[in-house]
Amino acid sequence: MFFKGKIKKIAHVEGMSCQHCVEHVKSALESIEGVSSVKVDLGSKTAVIKSSSEINNSDIEKAVKDAGYEVKDIE
Repeated sequence: MFFKGKIKKIAHVEGMSCQHCVEHVKSALESIEGVSSVKVDLGSKTAVIKSSSEINNSDIEKAVKDAGYEVKDIE
């Protein structure tokens, strides 16, 4: 079975209030090179990012900030 992403990070995102926000954050994170999938949850205000190679936290923070939101923490 092929695993879509070997590395998983969870970003806690502040500022999302609706489904449009979720789509905006998802699109921003998907634009990062190496990202294979993104799942954003409005209720928990988290984004689960899966990638095949290591992604710098600063790249995640920049993508989210450029979309108009703020990363509080990355696990």
